[in-house]
Amino acid sequence: TAAELLFYWADAAFLRRLRPPHAGQVGRDGTGRRGCGCGKGVRGRAWALTWGCVPQGPALEDSLNTLFAPLIISCAALLEKLADTYTCFATEHGRHLHVLHMFGDCLYIAVNGDGTESEDDLRRTLFVLRRLVEAHCGLVTLDSHLIRKELRPADSEQRERVWSLLRGLLETYSHLREEDQSFAVEAVERLIHPQLCEQCIEFLERQVVQYINASPERGGDEVGHAFLLVHTKLLAFYSSRNASSIRPADLLILILLVQDLYPSESAEEELNPQSVAGKVLPQGPKRSESIPVRGPGSHGAAEKDSDDQQDTDDLSVPEVYYTPEPSPGGHSTGDESWLEGTEMLGTGEADAADVQMAEDLLQTLGPLVPEASNPRRIFLDANLREGYCPLLPHTMHCLPLWPGISLVLLTKGPTTQVAVTLYQLLDGFLVLERKLEEGPEAGAPRSYPFLAELRQRMDKFVKKLSGQDIQLQNTWVDFKSKIFSRSEPGSSLELLQAVANVKRQLCSVYRQLFLASAGHSLSQGLRDRAQKLMREKLLDWRDFLLVKSRRNITMVSYPCWTPLTHPTYLEDFPGLVHFIYVDRTAGQMMAPSLSVTEKSSSELGKGPLAAFIKRKVWSLIALARRYLQKGYTTLMLQDGDYCCSYFLWFENELGYKLEMMEVPVLSDDSAPIGMLAGDYYRKLLRYYSKNHQAEVVKCYELLTVHLGIIPSELVVQQACDLARRLWEPSRIPLL
Repeated sequence: TAAELLFYWADAAFLRRLRPPHAGQVGRDGTGRRGCGCGKGVRGRAWALTWGCVPQGPALEDSLNTLFAPLIISCAALLEKLADTYTCFATEHGRHLHVLHMFGDCLYIAVNGDGTESEDDLRRTLFVLRRLVEAHCGLVTLDSHLIRKELRPADSEQRERVWSLLRGLLETYSHLREEDQSFAVEAVERLIHPQLCEQCIEFLERQVVQYINASPERGGDEVGHAFLLVHTKLLAFYSSRNASSIRPADLLILILLVQDLYPSESAEEELNPQSVAGKVLPQGPKRSESIPVRGPGSHGAAEKDSDDQQDTDDLSVPEVYYTPEPSPGGHSTGDESWLEGTEMLGTGEADAADVQMAEDLLQTLGPLVPEASNPRRIFLDANLREGYCPLLPHTMHCLPLWPGISLVLLTKGPTTQVAVTLYQLLDGFLVLERKLEEGPEAGAPRSYPFLAELRQRMDKFVKKLSGQDIQLQNTWVDFKSKIFSRSEPGSSLELLQAVANVKRQLCSVYRQLFLASAGHSLSQGLRDRAQKLMREKLLDWRDFLLVKSRRNITMVSYPCWTPLTHPTYLEDFPGLVHFIYVDRTAGQMMAPSLSVTEKSSSELGKGPLAAFIKRKVWSLIALARRYLQKGYTTLMLQDGDYCCSYFLWFENELGYKLEMMEVPVLSDDSAPIGMLAGDYYRKLLRYYSKNHQAEVVKCYELLTVHLGIIPSELVVQQACDLARRLWEPSRIPLL
């Protein structure tokens, strides 16, 4: 069969080469108009997703189908003949790099034509795209027919809305991966200010979560988690007592969604008092606003939590003093300093005017327009009392406080248990399918030990539906007649087809409940109240938080648990230029800020030097991943005038280093190392813990950049001392 295009994203250069001059009309009808959003300096790249079916669509889609047809046909032939296919190749002279990956029946293709992206970059983008599809479609991704309906709706306008959502998310992700250290290493970065963090957690608990959950206006939803973001940095996170944990990978996905809805402004725009008045109340999401929840959100939300992240909220932090540049309006804040827990004190009438302006704005703000909170259905993994359940439905409410600062609420709905049951049934049929594929050596199907329990659960579920889904009932009766027949049971092929039919009907029920139907959500009044109170709470801290997010930690900062008389990082570790410390168990990182703008000066000077160091750091991250993929956990190299190093190690709960073991060597086409593309570190911890079942195992990484004149022995010693110092306070990880 021919291939049908389910989604594409391309930059402007690729579309110009693809589209003949007379086909300009295609760009005006909305197809591909956002293709160049993240492609500045990247010429000729595209991501496409295809599915085996008959193609139909506008001219541009036909052109893409024609372009990729030989590639898709050859892939299909190799899969049919060899049950395998190629995953990466370059055209003549290496000008165009192609990366391919099969997820189920869907073929994901990435192409780069200017050499700015490596094989790992393209493969990582494909895996992230797959994760974003899962986050928005849930368990429907298990069925190729239904996922086709979600990604390529019959209505062209609805299809464009779905594709615009995914394009915007990919553009945002590509930008953050290139500019933000937390997305470069795929770990959450905390905004370090323990006193304010503690106050915010208490406020979120009492004034937001507990108040909403006790209110009759919540419409059946219950808030499980509430957290505050300043740009991409996590300020505070609170989870209700009965909520399950949120995986760091899912938290990073949520941060990506928030950044896509409300992209961060530049530091100069944020701190310009003249621009604040018009931006205090965003008039709705800047991206993806056209994909609302159908009806304010039945998408039953599952319980999620991050208990291990709460443990880190009581930690000490350095005070950072910062002098912003005078604003164009002449109201200089150059002589102001931030004092712990107090309102900003200024000199002269200008400061009083600024405070009065903020108070007036707060009093005159009307209620939010409904689109501003943009409740969105999202599917996240959960550990519940019933066990692990992936892709459980939640509703995410993003409430912007100011540009760059957002309050996010995650709610669970009354149909959460139905989603858990559907997953358990689908998981049982997936196990049965694998057994049947093994053939006669797996034994007679009726002898499988788990089949009796699966039958009992399925009978109970179908009975609860009370005939509401006749197709599922008929499919289940047909399956039982084939596998439990007193005479000769059906052939393996017939049984596999029957299993596939039951799985499709279960996914269809899931789709109807969580993707197509309307239901309950938090009332607008509750969202407005939470936003208003949180804004009042953080009003005096607003400018400080925006500055702090840009310079969270610097090399001239004082280690957070020491008095101001203690040497700074730069003084304690001479020759150290930059470091990134990652707690892979908690999925969080800590690193000095890298400022690459001309107007934001740091200890690295103006833009060019910081940009040069940034390139070194990003290059080290990529190199460390390549070596870790081959089984190396330590790396040191001389790179021009700099010495770069990477260390990965394991510790127990008390901080004692555990004996190193060989880590698995991965193939080139395996899932990229990180959290967003398969969560490599969670699997690595599980692998290592097999030989340390009596103790809690933690995994850490440290990347450093030193001046090249520093001897390698001193680099290693400084790395050990730095890792110990970052871990020491109160004997728990700083992160």
